[in-house]
Amino acid sequence: MIDPFLLAKPFLHFLDPESAHEMTLCALETGLVPGQPRDDDPILRVQLFGRALRNPVGLAAGFDKNGRVYDLMAAHGFGFAEIGGVTPRPQRGNPRPRVFRLPADRAVINRMGFPNDGADALETRMQRKGRSPIGVGINLASNADSADPAADFVALATRFAPYADYLTLDVSCPNTANGQVFLEPERLADLLAQLAAIPWVSAGPPMVAKLSPDIDDALLARLVAVLLDARIDGIMVANSTRARPPLRDPAASEAGGLTGVPLMASSTAMLARVRELTGGGVTLVGVGGIASGADAYAKIRAGASAVQLYTGLIYEGTALVTRVKRELAALLRRDGFGSVAEAAAAAAT
Repeated sequence: MIDPFLLAKPFLHFLDPESAHEMTLCALETGLVPGQPRDDDPILRVQLFGRALRNPVGLAAGFDKNGRVYDLMAAHGFGFAEIGGVTPRPQRGNPRPRVFRLPADRAVINRMGFPNDGADALETRMQRKGRSPIGVGINLASNADSADPAADFVALATRFAPYADYLTLDVSCPNTANGQVFLEPERLADLLAQLAAIPWVSAGPPMVAKLSPDIDDALLARLVAVLLDARIDGIMVANSTRARPPLRDPAASEAGGLTGVPLMASSTAMLARVRELTGGGVTLVGVGGIASGADAYAKIRAGASAVQLYTGLIYEGTALVTRVKRELAALLRRDGFGSVAEAAAAAAT
């Protein structure tokens, strides 16, 4: 059977990336995108931040910035989806063009700057949709012009706690003015202290910090120590990168964060290092460059309890999700593991 995405891809890639993305969201909303098989192999079942999931493959933040389709992604094979990033006030983001495909490298460069409809619009939409059939994370971010970025995170965490299975503190976006201010350990510690002071926080959804791949090992160790001291519930590794590994596509010279296949090796190495620094005491989510089941398996063997993908969908559509799951299940069985959790726990051995 021909994958409909393969027929649509030439047209979508003829459009500029943002127009193609908007068309994709509209097609998902109206049910025009064929679903993927939902009979997941039982070996893929996981518990992530207290919620039982059919599989460990999640939709990364950035795809569904405004919460339009996250609840529909169960039909396309995902075990969970992350909404956002959302900022307290609506934000236009950076000037266009700000997204660039690198097809020769199966990558994307973006300098979006968190364009989104703001917290009011997202909350209204989530209230209307009700509980999602899959796990839901919400990616929180500060407005670029905010005078108090920490207050933005506190306000968002308070507002969206009732709607999320976990909340991601996006403290590592390279494309906006306040995107990386909390990569300073002292400021990160202050932010976490303010979040811990929220009255409901002990009974609220787990907090997850998303780290940048563009930091050296010394800073990484300091940041992880701060997160451990604050008893963070999870760490996501990693965000897009300003670094430029060898790339073939002419668009490689564009400024912004690189995602996709070229990030796979470095983000997985960083994940393994974070696993070493945490001693396995914190839930890890691996993101960056997944284009196959082998890629997902590599992140799980590096210590991840779950993985996320996005850029690969631009080049393969949602059939990629089905392939990743099928290949991952085969690799787990090949190596004698009975579950994803068992393979992740063996990361230090």
